[in-house]
Amino acid sequence: MREIIGTALAPGRTGTQSGAPGLVVTRCRARATANVIARRGLVPQLSVAAQAAFGTALPAGPRMAVGRGVTFVWSGPDSWLAEVHDHVADVESLLAGPFGGLAAICEQTDSRVLLELRGPRVRDVLSKGVPIDLHPDRFRTHDVALTAVGHISIQLRQVSDEPAYCIGVAGSFFASLWHWLESSAAEFGCDVLAPDSTEARW
Repeated sequence: MREIIGTALAPGRTGTQSGAPGLVVTRCRARATANVIARRGLVPQLSVAAQAAFGTALPAGPRMAVGRGVTFVWSGPDSWLAEVHDHVADVESLLAGPFGGLAAICEQTDSRVLLELRGPRVRDVLSKGVPIDLHPDRFRTHDVALTAVGHISIQLRQVSDEPAYCIGVAGSFFASLWHWLESSAAEFGCDVLAPDSTEARW
C-alpha cells in the first residue's frame, strides 16, 4: 500500500499542464490518529475531559474541533477521530490518560490516508462526485460529512474558508479514490506537493 500511495502522490503536475493548477493536493503524514468511542452514557464526561486536557469540547454533531495539539473530528454518534498534530509513537497511551474509563481508543494511524485539497477549482473537482452541497452557505469551515465518492466511503471536512478540504479514506481504498480525484481534476490541472510540505491549519 505504501508503494501505491508513494507512486500516486509523487510531487508533480497531473492533468492539463498549462496555467496555474486548479487543485493542489498534499498528503498529511505527520499525524497520529485514533478512534475515540464514548462508553455508554459517558459522552458529557468525555467532552469535559477533552476540554480540560486539550482545550476543546468534543463536537456534538458533524463538525471538527481544533484543540491544543489535537483535532477531534466527528465520525458518528458518540464517536470521533482524534488526530494528534505531532506524530507520536503511542497515540493510544496519550489519549488514555485523560480518557481512561470514559472511551474505547483504537489507533488508526497506519490504516487511513489524509489528503489536504485546495486551489481555485477545488469545489468544482469535488462536486463531480461528492453527493452533498458544498456551497459556502451550506457547508462551512469545520463542517464534516461522512459521504462517498464513486462508492468509496470518505470523511470530508472543510478546514478553511479558502476553501480547503481534508479527505480521510481507508488506505485499502486509496488507489480507487486517487484514480477518481486525478481524473476529476484533469481539466483544471492538479499539483501534487511533497507530503507535509504545507503547514496544516487543522
